[in-house]
Amino acid sequence: MSTVPAAREGRRARALLLVLCGTIFLEGSDVAMLAVAVPGIRADLGLTTGTTAWVMSGYVLGYAGFTLLGGRAADLLGRRRMFLTWLGVFLVFSMLGGFATTGWMLVVARFVTGVASAFMTPAAMSIITTSYPEGPRRDKALLVFAGVGAGGFSLGLVIGGLLTGLGWRWVFFAPVFLAVAILLAALVLLPAETRPQPRSRGIDLTGAACAAAAMLLFAYGITRLEHPGTGGALTLGAFVAGAVLVAAFVVVERRAKVPLVRLGIFHKTAMVRADLGASLFLGAFFGFQFIVTLYLQELRGWSSLRAGIALIAMGCDAVLAPVLTPRLVSRYGTSRVIFGGFLLAVVAYGLFLPVRADWSYAVMFPSLITAGTAFALAYGPLTIAATDSVAEDEQGLAGGLLYTFTQFGSAVGISAVTAVYGIAVAGADGSPGAVLDAYRTALVVPVAMVLLGAAVSASGLRGTRPAGGGKGASPEAGDRAGADR
Repeated sequence: MSTVPAAREGRRARALLLVLCGTIFLEGSDVAMLAVAVPGIRADLGLTTGTTAWVMSGYVLGYAGFTLLGGRAADLLGRRRMFLTWLGVFLVFSMLGGFATTGWMLVVARFVTGVASAFMTPAAMSIITTSYPEGPRRDKALLVFAGVGAGGFSLGLVIGGLLTGLGWRWVFFAPVFLAVAILLAALVLLPAETRPQPRSRGIDLTGAACAAAAMLLFAYGITRLEHPGTGGALTLGAFVAGAVLVAAFVVVERRAKVPLVRLGIFHKTAMVRADLGASLFLGAFFGFQFIVTLYLQELRGWSSLRAGIALIAMGCDAVLAPVLTPRLVSRYGTSRVIFGGFLLAVVAYGLFLPVRADWSYAVMFPSLITAGTAFALAYGPLTIAATDSVAEDEQGLAGGLLYTFTQFGSAVGISAVTAVYGIAVAGADGSPGAVLDAYRTALVVPVAMVLLGAAVSASGLRGTRPAGGGKGASPEAGDRAGADR
């Protein structure tokens, strides 16, 4: 008789995971679809180059600037409440973006959508990490969550190409339908929460203001790196002001009775290592994908839809992450699988370095499929490592830190390859051969980032045990036993 309720609970848990994965799919596909639609938006609304850049950067600024606050708000104000509220904000402003008639309306819509993602995504991940105890079930749920997010980005490139053919406004309207479906399902499936304890009520507003302002300034400075040689003093000023605010934030947090970020959490070296690794890995991945997209569309003359279909091979992680990665983690532990993912990424990006103007898709395919496989091996286990051994009441904070690092890593990766490519093209004669050399030069950036990431992740191998290395020992146990070292 007890098997019926157990089976029912199991189905409910799977349905809840599906809803939360829908959120990260929504976030990933939304970004990718807009990237494909930007040329059509610019032509239709007559946007300047600067305004067009801000349509893309506005989302990054909102997301990166408020993710830390969003993660902690989930802990203090309730994960269910934050998830539902900001999912609603996301769908409203995505819809408003579809009705935009001027550039500034689009920029505002994208900024607020980014802020909504900054609160919604860490809340979704912390619901997963607090719904499952540490162990294989939580690990698999996080691997599925990470894989679906990356798959959403890859599929978004194709979906964006199809929707742009109908009209660029559908790139904004389509996410609304998915968001409504997720919201209705979440209202039924998300478990009720107890009210926050009295000691947790309220938020460190001074610390939150310092953190948000610092993150916004850093994000602004990073996006300006995409345009080397213009406004260098302003870019430098943004970084300096951001650093000053970080110092002020540390002082505030040390004195606050209920700090936004408990600074002692940074003593968890495994978490910090995972956050740094995720930043480098995501930066390299999106930098590589960006420069390959430029190569296919600008040099080869492929349409956005054809380029999106070509890049869908990189979305193989959506299948591999929930199927292959859990088995590898169970056998070898998160640290070894992460390190293997970085090494595979070095191979993937290195294979594309000698790219030629006449490469067939068959020649490109090994690099693309290897890059997707590397993502499946590295990103999900990095998510596990970033949340393991973190107390339940700080899971939102751990998620906020992870997404802060990944957003900045992605921005740095794209900005760095854009800057290197721009400098290389500016110093060339404009011939197809010179432009191809510029692509090759820019491709060095993601290779360097994953090499650095491999060095960072290698430092975590010392605290793990080999499979079968002791009676009752497991790789995960070895990873977790050394999580705070």
